[in-house]
Order: sequence, then structure tokens, then C-alpha cells
Amino acid sequence: MEISGSAFSSAVSSIQSGQRRVDQAAAAIASNAVTQPQQPTSTPPANQVNPAPSLAEQTRPDLAESLVALREGQNAAQAGAKVIKTADEILGTLIDTTA
Repeated sequence: MEISGSAFSSAVSSIQSGQRRVDQAAAAIASNAVTQPQQPTSTPPANQVNPAPSLAEQTRPDLAESLVALREGQNAAQAGAKVIKTADEILGTLIDTTA
């Protein structure tokens, strides 16, 4: 029985972690969509290969990273749900065989 309890708590923890990650990624995506694109005020010098990004660009979350985090959170929550389903089926089988 201890294994089953551990599986359930681990799965619930995984679902909660995945949900937090999805929430954070969704907030980052929403904040990225709300910000207005910055129009360049000055052109970088011709000899500067990689101009330093402005402060707004440094603090704005990367959309690709946010989408990856969103998918990671979704996968974590789905994996936790599958663990709960499997543990429930195993527990049901154990109860059926002992009854």
C-alpha cells in the first residue's frame, strides 16, 4: 500500500508542478503579446556586429522559450494524470485479487 500512496502523491505533485509551469508560461506569453514593438530610434554603428539589446528587449521573455515551457508543463501534468490512472488501476486489481 505504501507504494500506491507514494505514487499518488508523486503524481499529484507532478500535476501541480505542471500547472504552475503552464500558468507561468501563459503569463509570459500574454505579457509578450501585450507589449508594443519598439521602433528603432537610432541605427547601430556600421562596425558593431552585435549591438547590445535595449533594456526592454532584455526584460521581455522570449516567445519560443515560453512556448517550450508551456508544452513542458502540459507534458508534466499529463504524465502525472497517467501515473494516477495507472496507480488506480493497479490498486483496483489488487483489491479484486484479494477479495
